[in-house]
Amino acid sequence: MKQRIITAVIAAAIFIPIVIYGNVPFTILVYLLAFIALGEALRISKLKIISFPGIISFLMLGIFLIPHPYIEVVEKFGLSKMDFVYFGILLLLCYTVASKNRYTIIDAAFMLLSIFYVGLGFYNFLFIREHGLTLILYSLFIIWATDSGAYFIGRAIGKRKLWPEISPNKTVEGFIGGIVCALIVGILFALFSNIPASMLKLIIITAILSVFGQMGDLVESALKRFYDVKDSGKILPGHGGILDRFDSLLFVWPLISYLLLSN
Repeated sequence: MKQRIITAVIAAAIFIPIVIYGNVPFTILVYLLAFIALGEALRISKLKIISFPGIISFLMLGIFLIPHPYIEVVEKFGLSKMDFVYFGILLLLCYTVASKNRYTIIDAAFMLLSIFYVGLGFYNFLFIREHGLTLILYSLFIIWATDSGAYFIGRAIGKRKLWPEISPNKTVEGFIGGIVCALIVGILFALFSNIPASMLKLIIITAILSVFGQMGDLVESALKRFYDVKDSGKILPGHGGILDRFDSLLFVWPLISYLLLSN
């Protein structure tokens, strides 16, 4: 527990000021987090990072993450970001043939899924920050409230297992408690922030985000259980890896972009 607290304090002391400041340091931080997360996903599935498909996957992720203000860097080549990503997909598929199936279609599929899973989440982290700090704080507090509510309420009154095959300690009561705690935070943001949504709309969106945030946590648990690993990484002592800490937010950030920022 002491190690977890120390790690959390140090990580917050680095993470929060950079998120508040934004600009280039924030973009660099997001790239770093995304690259580490992709590396963790590849290690979990026993795919080599230092390899032709590994290098291609990181290049694809790097292009995928390019934020809107810098998109002209890609467009100078007369191609869109997705054109580059599509070319990367072709290279990975061709490599299954060149490697004589030592690198299989299943490996390529997992690598591509990981790129889009990590890339969509962290790209939308960048996109939301471009629209100000409020929605970033909203997303963080919603997930912190959901996780804390699910944990403490589940421990206090949880009796019915939610998904024992995936995460034995989660309960139905905790799941509902997490949503309730998130709704309290959502109401506070509706009352005291400038989020462009009515009280009713924000309550509905908050409930959706809390549900999908908990599903993101379960997806990460399912992935680790399938590959029989305890944590996605060891970069955060006592907390595991980047995927362990951002699994819920990788589900929530794209939804916030769609539900609150789409025209």
